[in-house]
Amino acid sequence: MSLAVGVIGTGVMGAEHARLLRDATSGAHLAAVCDADEARAAAAAAGGAVFTDGMALIASDKVQAVVIASPDATHAQYALACVAAGKPVLCEKPIAATAAEGLAIVQAETALGSRLVTVGFMRRFDPAYTEMQAARISGNIGTPVLLHNIHRNAAAPAWFTGAMAVTNSLVHEIDISRWLLGSEMVTAQVTSAPGGDPMLVTMQTDKGEIVSTEVFMNATYGYHVHAQLVGRLGSVEMAAPTRTLTNLAAAQSFGFPPNWVPRFTDAYRLQMQTWVDAVAMGIHVGASAWDGYVTTSIAEQIVDGMAAGNRIDLTFPARPALYA
Repeated sequence: MSLAVGVIGTGVMGAEHARLLRDATSGAHLAAVCDADEARAAAAAAGGAVFTDGMALIASDKVQAVVIASPDATHAQYALACVAAGKPVLCEKPIAATAAEGLAIVQAETALGSRLVTVGFMRRFDPAYTEMQAARISGNIGTPVLLHNIHRNAAAPAWFTGAMAVTNSLVHEIDISRWLLGSEMVTAQVTSAPGGDPMLVTMQTDKGEIVSTEVFMNATYGYHVHAQLVGRLGSVEMAAPTRTLTNLAAAQSFGFPPNWVPRFTDAYRLQMQTWVDAVAMGIHVGASAWDGYVTTSIAEQIVDGMAAGNRIDLTFPARPALYA
């Protein structure tokens, strides 16, 4: 049976999720699309049901599972509605605009006794990251001691503030670092250039590993994500993000993508297919509501403490048994 999925939001990511469900995912189909712009929703739905109210889409008997790709401030209310309706949901990051809202989703799932929310941290499905995690798990590079992350964008709009560099960009490194290492972050410290860009965030884990992350929102030359995991016996890192090399004018080169969508095309496709397969099997894969909450909480605590320039001690409530 094909899973009937509804997508809320038809911006850059909502439109891509709708396309994946229409054209590149087996075992599911695009049943409905919601957007405040009805014409834009209809274009993305390509014959599916059209809604202008996200709550109505969630409640619809035409929809068995939901993808949330609406503005960040709406994520929590839609995720909570999906939990209340007993419908699996793939929610774009962040899980919520605040840690308190994220914790409310965790509490709702805990009360239900079931994990329905998957947070769209798609890097967990990127082939380069999955190979790096496999190298860590195999033990071939020895005990991990350092993880170096680079997150560079070609340019950010003027309204993209220093806090947003943490809450909208660094959150990816927070989540993928926890996942790669299988560790929890316990401290953080931020050093910023004048104007706040670039910034260097240094975190330490509960196992003593050091995680350094450069976030540079206006690096000019393109979108560049890189990671290197260093162990006691060796290291593993990403290769250049390209399938081909150009030899021209006495130089060999490759190009960087302009943004995250082409860089993580495979990751988004694999995430969607894995999520659909997991829903069909009644299991949970990917980042949980707890992961989403912890990542949002870490980002929030970093923003609250970064102005002082001192070490930030990160704190969370006990992990519920549902997420063990």
